[in-house]
Parts: sequence; C-alpha cells; structure tokens
Amino acid sequence: MSEFAAVVIRNTSAAGRPPVAPVKDDGSPYRYEMIFAGGSLRAYADEPGELVAALRPGYDTLESPEQRHEARVRAALDTQVRIQAELAVAGPLEECTAEQRAVLLGGRHVPPAPEEWTGPVPLVLVTSFYEPAGSLPRPRGPEELQVWLDPTDDWSLVRSLHAAGAIHVAVSQDRL
Repeated sequence: MSEFAAVVIRNTSAAGRPPVAPVKDDGSPYRYEMIFAGGSLRAYADEPGELVAALRPGYDTLESPEQRHEARVRAALDTQVRIQAELAVAGPLEECTAEQRAVLLGGRHVPPAPEEWTGPVPLVLVTSFYEPAGSLPRPRGPEELQVWLDPTDDWSLVRSLHAAGAIHVAVSQDRL
C-alpha cells in the first residue's frame, strides 16, 4: 500500500462552485479525484488503493493481500445493498414478478443466483461469487440489467463503483 493517504475534503452543494482541488507539496495535481459519500466528500489521490482507503477507513493499514481483498469484498457488498435498494425504490418494482421481487429485496448473506435475469429492475452482483472467480454461474440476460461490482483489486473496485454510479472518479489529464 502507499504510505500516503488520500486528501479528503467536503464537497460543496450542487448550487455552489466546486471546491478548489488541493495539490501536492510540489504543486502538482493528484492523479485521481473521487466524489463519494452521496456527493458530500471529495478525495484526491495518486493511487487507486488510496481511494479505496477513503471509502473504507483502515484499509491502508491492512497488511496482507487477503485482508485487503476481504475489505474490498465487504465494500462491494455494502455498496451492492445500497445500490440495489436505490434501484428497487426508483425502478418499476410493481412490474416485477413475485420471484423477481424476492431476489431484489432478499438478504445478501447469500448471493442472489437466478439462472436468468430479465426483471425490469437491474440486479446488482459482486463478481467474487460468480464464475470465473466464484462458484455460482453468472445469470443469463441483458447486460444492461446486471450491475457488476468487482473487488478483484483496487482499480477494478474503483472502476466498477464508478460504472455503477456509487462514486464518480476523474483522472487528471496532467498526470497521464
């Protein structure tokens, strides 16, 4: 892990001007900017692991790859529950069959494992439990109805949380 932590600042309201991005001691910009915590915080970092540490306090102190992987899986599961609830509330839940509602609203102590997903509300899944990483078969069905969170490594987690809309990440063009 990096010895440096992300710089986290409060975000302004949508009506206000964005805060001035912090810079490093040498005046250069951070590589990544992440908006998270429901839009209330911004983190600036040079490494994806620093962004994960902003999302999961204590992540940067974990010593083993197994501990970090477990923390990323926990972060993905926590996000899965939140996003699935948001999608269920926002989506046409009343158009779902009873079986589809049971999958959408069921607990996540056991990963959902429908053979096929065609419900009108997208299903949020964590890659760790499905082939090829896990033992469950991936549900068949339209890609746009499956939201995948991938805790394989720091960057895959950050990228998948961004794609799912849980966070927003920008990469500084000055650092490419």
